[in-house]
Amino acid sequence: MNSVWLFGATSMPGYSVLRRARKRERDIVPFCNPYSRLIAAETWPRIALEDPAAYRSIFKDRAPDVLIHCGGICDVGKCESDPAWARRINVESIRHLLKYLPQETRLVYVSSDHVFGGGRAAYTEASTPAPISVYGQTRVEAESLVLKRANSIVLRYALGIGPSLDGRSGHLDWMRSRTDRRLPITIVENESRSAVWADDLGDRILEYADSDAVEVRHIAASRAVTRVELADFLNRRFSIGASFAVERRENRPVPHLGRVRLQTIHVDSLAEPLPSVVD
Repeated sequence: MNSVWLFGATSMPGYSVLRRARKRERDIVPFCNPYSRLIAAETWPRIALEDPAAYRSIFKDRAPDVLIHCGGICDVGKCESDPAWARRINVESIRHLLKYLPQETRLVYVSSDHVFGGGRAAYTEASTPAPISVYGQTRVEAESLVLKRANSIVLRYALGIGPSLDGRSGHLDWMRSRTDRRLPITIVENESRSAVWADDLGDRILEYADSDAVEVRHIAASRAVTRVELADFLNRRFSIGASFAVERRENRPVPHLGRVRLQTIHVDSLAEPLPSVVD
């Protein structure tokens, strides 16, 4: 079985991969950033993604068979506020990684549907990226770097619904956390995404890691779901007890994607759409 390193293991996709890998008793090493104070991650090795010396050091004497990269900054608002910082973390860090990552290591870069936005509903791997946010732009730039490397794959996904490591991240824990703290919740009404269960997402990423697929692949869902439909479903399914306001994306302070459904041009078993959360 291939050895696997996991960058960004505290992120939603990263934590999903970690949980599923451990369920399968896979050899996986989770990494997090040096500033993490999460108790669950206190024994994990640390890496500052923006530090080129960190890559030089970590790959000096050893390297995994596969590196799954789920790291980076995905906070759209923070990226809008400081584009230079966003590019340093999300783009320049990939440039540093590629300089030192051994060629024999397979790279699985987990990207986002934020490379699209604001246009037609359905997007495949053949669709031209058209990001509407700084965050989306950084993902497009990072993807272009990864795609120049052999034995590498870019995976785009939308929303993984499941537990987070910090208990606040991801749509489900975000709703729970804000409800528990009696904080306001606003749901964007004119947005739909390809929401899948986090366990299914983690399994699919691991399956791609074990494959020889390259270039860009979409992790599609059986159908897209609106944000309001998703919030209503999760509220009922998990008895959250949330109350929320509804607002159009044009009135929100940061860019929201609108109607973006990930589809695929591929027909192999890995391209099979995952079940939508609401189905």
